Amino acid sequence: MDKHSPLSPEALYRTCDTDLLPFKTTETLEPFSGFFGQERAIEAMEFGVGMQRPGYNLFVMGNPHTGRFSFATVSLRNVAKKQRKPQDWCYLNNLSDNRYPTILKLPAGKAARFRRDMDRLFDNILSELPAAFESPAYQRLKSRIERDFNRRYDTAVEQVERQGREYSIAVYREAGQVGFTPVANGQAMDEAQFSALPEEEREAFQRNISELEDLLNDNLTELPKWRREVAEQIRELEHDTSRQAVSGPIQALKEHYTNLSGVPEYLVHVEKDLIKNGAELVAESPVELRTDATRRAWLEENYGVNLLVDNEKTKGAPVVFEAHPSYDNLFGRIEYTSEMGAMVTNYQLIRPGALHRANGGYLVIEAEKLLEQPFVYGALKRALKSHEIRIENPVSEYTGVNTITLNPEPVPLGVKIVLIGGRDTYYLLQELDHDFEKMFRVVVDFDEDVARNPKSIRQYARLMKTLASEERLAHLTREGVARLVEHSSRLAEDQELLSAHIGELVDLLCEADYRRKEKGDDLIGSLHVEHALASKERRTGRLAQKILDGIMNETVLIDTDGEAVGKSNGLTVLQVGDVSFGTPARITATVNPGNRGIVDIEREVTLGQPIHSKGVLILQGYLGHKYARDFPLTLSASIAMEQSYGYIDGDSASLAEICTLISALTHIPIRQQYALTGSINQYGEVQAIGGVNEKIEGYFRLCKTRGLTGKQGVIIPKANVRNLMLKSEVVQAVKDGEFHVYSVATVDECLEILTGRPAGRVKADGQFTQRSMGAEIVKRLREIAKAKA
Repeated sequence: MDKHSPLSPEALYRTCDTDLLPFKTTETLEPFSGFFGQERAIEAMEFGVGMQRPGYNLFVMGNPHTGRFSFATVSLRNVAKKQRKPQDWCYLNNLSDNRYPTILKLPAGKAARFRRDMDRLFDNILSELPAAFESPAYQRLKSRIERDFNRRYDTAVEQVERQGREYSIAVYREAGQVGFTPVANGQAMDEAQFSALPEEEREAFQRNISELEDLLNDNLTELPKWRREVAEQIRELEHDTSRQAVSGPIQALKEHYTNLSGVPEYLVHVEKDLIKNGAELVAESPVELRTDATRRAWLEENYGVNLLVDNEKTKGAPVVFEAHPSYDNLFGRIEYTSEMGAMVTNYQLIRPGALHRANGGYLVIEAEKLLEQPFVYGALKRALKSHEIRIENPVSEYTGVNTITLNPEPVPLGVKIVLIGGRDTYYLLQELDHDFEKMFRVVVDFDEDVARNPKSIRQYARLMKTLASEERLAHLTREGVARLVEHSSRLAEDQELLSAHIGELVDLLCEADYRRKEKGDDLIGSLHVEHALASKERRTGRLAQKILDGIMNETVLIDTDGEAVGKSNGLTVLQVGDVSFGTPARITATVNPGNRGIVDIEREVTLGQPIHSKGVLILQGYLGHKYARDFPLTLSASIAMEQSYGYIDGDSASLAEICTLISALTHIPIRQQYALTGSINQYGEVQAIGGVNEKIEGYFRLCKTRGLTGKQGVIIPKANVRNLMLKSEVVQAVKDGEFHVYSVATVDECLEILTGRPAGRVKADGQFTQRSMGAEIVKRLREIAKAKA
């Protein structure tokens, strides 16, 4: 075993040399501008923004807390502020059919001015129109028309009256009706007098009244025509009067907007409609009291400007982030009001969505939130394909209940969508939606790690200065910066990398500043960072402590000294929420004659997940390749991870499993002071695994609690040495010779450390060297094969 030396303390932790940080405090540093270590993402973002063709929308892909949202919005704003501001959009009443409001496009800032000018126009109309209808000229002309009609009517009735006098019959007018009554001695007869007359006189009166009625009907045959003529004359008079009142102000407004397409045409329609309805607007209604306020409301409701998007104060192209991308929030909606118990609406109640506000610029949406909302993703694709925004009710076609509503004219759409989401979401959309790749052609892949070199360390220091300033924290000493650099490498799980998870760095800086205030210091130093890290571990360490307590009181069986056959200490990582910690787990194996092969007990009871089961199946391939080349591999063995009551995944236990299996096969004991982790392939090469720091620290915590003997240690894959960023207490224990960390590249190296016996090598004749573990394994496998036979 002497030939296997443990790793040196220097290999377990890569410190940050403060000579790489040429400053005393971050106060003297320049702020960091740009994005830390995201050159690839910056290049992709520049391409996506610059490519002004349909379908080149962007998907910013990366894990949360890496600064991807800030990266996207800041990058877009930097580009957008140099671009032209987009046009304004308004909805106008369609005076031909008010169910189909029309859209009006105006240069930025002109729409609000047009709305103000329309308001002034309404003021002018409300003063000019009533004055025109109250003028003596209008009243005189209207009276003449009415007099002409009355004269024609009176002439017709007077002829009948003259004839009636000859028959002693009086003609009277009552409530617009003409009636007849007999006269005697200059007085109209009543019913009793008329009944007292002789029958011949009564019949004579009735014949004469019938004759008078016929004469009256003949004279008033054209009365409906006269009334129509009068109504037409009054209507023409009202139209002429309205025209005189409104044409002047509207003509002035038309001349002001003569160069803006759509406005003069709309004003022509407004003028025609006002001329048509002017008299009704100023007339007093017996049903409702009309005031200037109600008249103005009527004008605004029919001719006002619904300013949908106002870009007057926008600087450059808009960058809009929609935090809650519901259907209404994205595409706009039509609101309703209640009148007499009925729901009514008009073009003034059309409200814009984020797509309207972002039109001509950029719309930023979180992909996961977009997919949570019903109907939205499909509608967004339709809008991007058709290049227009339609305001619809997506539920109506499914409910079967159609309400009377508006169908506004679509708004032409020219926007670049920027989705921000995780990698899983991107690949899921790519797989399930064939349109996705055509519509989001640019992927901005956000790096999670940055190479650790003198340049990036200096940039990292400037980044911390910037973050501390933004969060109003104290400045950092260079020792504090060095400690944060080291912790960043631990987060990246690589001595050669720095983590790009800015969110976690900000949280740590804030807590370190809190610890600084507790101690009354002026600057954030390495001790404050250490204190912050230790405090967070204590807050989240309840479950790890419970598991450690279970091992200490022997509820969970784990040995840290002595020897045992068919038993070893594997290393596992438990993930609970955002907290991960390592803990040892006992792995056992038994071997006996038979042909069942290697049975994974976890898989048999469906606790073992596919990757774990794959690792166990590889063991049989390795045994056959290494030790059973000239005879069939026949055995029955079972492997279990003891006292595990949940799902197990990953193949990082396969190194411990093969060593345990060989121990059970050969009855060679394994030293229990070691815990091991690693994955193997069928040729016995040890492969890298994840969570190596947590695994080592979990076993160290147990050994320290029981008492360090100077013999305890862990065995890890050689490929994981670069991932080591262990806590200072572990490194110190290794320095003091109280704990050891070994790295191995093959199963044989691991067996030699665990058993203290040589693994052996294959000689020219194909046999293992004598008294080696290889020779013992071959011997036992032959015996089991013969026993089975």
